[in-house]
Amino acid sequence: MKQVQPVFEEEQVALLRQKDEQALKIIYRQHYPAITNMVVNNGGSLAEAKDVYQEAVIVLYEKLQDESFELNCRIKTFLYSVSRNIWLKELKNRNRFSGSIIETEEYADIGEDASETEDQYQAMNQALSNLGEPCATILKDFYIEKSSMELITEKFGYTNTDNAKNQKYKCLKRLKKLFFNYYNNENEKP
Repeated sequence: MKQVQPVFEEEQVALLRQKDEQALKIIYRQHYPAITNMVVNNGGSLAEAKDVYQEAVIVLYEKLQDESFELNCRIKTFLYSVSRNIWLKELKNRNRFSGSIIETEEYADIGEDASETEDQYQAMNQALSNLGEPCATILKDFYIEKSSMELITEKFGYTNTDNAKNQKYKCLKRLKKLFFNYYNNENEKP
């Protein structure tokens, strides 16, 4: 399931998809200091940090031009993860990688979080695709379309909203069970 982004981030993503240069400049300035800090703290120069960050911003920008790409984390998480991977690759190429990266405090657990978020996202997609009807539609209508329980009651022919709420609760419980089954199975792989 997509991680909830602040409205401002959703607007930034939409503007980037529209190739808005001002949004690109804002994002560039917003996250540059953290990436610079990470690169410099791990044996890089300011010029190298700038190169790494520019490459990460280009990756984000190009990914967002593909309509099928869905950003399932915060912009700063994406940029930090890409920058971190670029810098790790550079350090390995130079045989200067010591086995760990010194993380900035604010971003210390982003690498792990990004990987975990992707696992969660995959597990939720699998759970949703195996949920079945009417549960998939009820949950989509309520949580994504923001339909009222009255509309759901009418749409599915329940006798009252309490019955519809009860069904939604059962569907949500079933989805959670499927999610945890898929997520735990994915994390048990070597």
